[in-house]
Amino acid sequence: MSDEEDDLILSELSDDELVLQMHDDLYDGMAEEITEAVNILLARKWLPYDVLTKALVEGMRIVGIDFRDGILFVPEVLLAAGAMKGGMKILKPLLIESGAPQLGKMVIGTVKGDIHDIGKNLVAMMMEGAGFEVVDLGINNPVEDYLAALKAEKADILGMSALLTTTMTYMKIVIDTMVAEGIRDDYIVLVGGAPLNEEFGKAIGADAYCRDAAVAVETAKEYMDRKHNQL
Repeated sequence: MSDEEDDLILSELSDDELVLQMHDDLYDGMAEEITEAVNILLARKWLPYDVLTKALVEGMRIVGIDFRDGILFVPEVLLAAGAMKGGMKILKPLLIESGAPQLGKMVIGTVKGDIHDIGKNLVAMMMEGAGFEVVDLGINNPVEDYLAALKAEKADILGMSALLTTTMTYMKIVIDTMVAEGIRDDYIVLVGGAPLNEEFGKAIGADAYCRDAAVAVETAKEYMDRKHNQL
C-alpha cells in the first residue's frame, strides 16, 4: 500500500469517490472504514436506502461475482460480509424507521442433526448484503422450528443447509410436511450444502439447489422477481 493511500481521508472524498472507495473497502474487508463511510454519507443527508443499495449492496455484488468466479474465497468473503455488517448495524434501525423496501424475507437454518454452519452463515450474510431480511435459526433445526418461523416471520423464502449425507435427507421431511399442511406453494424453498446437487434438489421438491452463497442470492432474486410479477 502506498503512503498516499494510507493518508486517504474519507470525509474529503466526493460522494461518487466515497461510494467507489466503499466498494474497495468492502472487498478488502475493512470494517472500520465502512462504518465511517456510512456515517459520512448519512451526515451528507443520503437516504439510508441509498447508502444500502448504492454503497453496500453494490459492493457485495462485486464480492459475490468474484466469489462465484473463484477469484475470492470463503475467508475473504466472510471478512467482506463482516465489514458490511458494521454498516448494516447503523442502517437497519433507520431503514425500519423509513419503511424502506426490502427484496424479501428469508428464514434459514441447518437441518436437524447437522451442526455445520459456515456455508449457511455465508449465505445469510450475502443475502443480507443483497438487501434481504434474514432470520437465521442456527443449527440442528427440526421441521417444527422451520414451519413456526416461516409463519411467525411471514417469510418469502426458506433456506435449508446440510453438510452430511446422513442429514440432507431431512430436507425432504420438511418439504413433505409443508405439502401435507398445504403451505408448500406459499414459500420459495432453496437448499444447499456440500453433498447436495441439482438432482437431489429436484427429487425432494425444492425450488432450487444453490451450490454457493453467490448463486443463492441470484436465485432468490430471480424467484422474488417472478413472485412480484405474478401478483
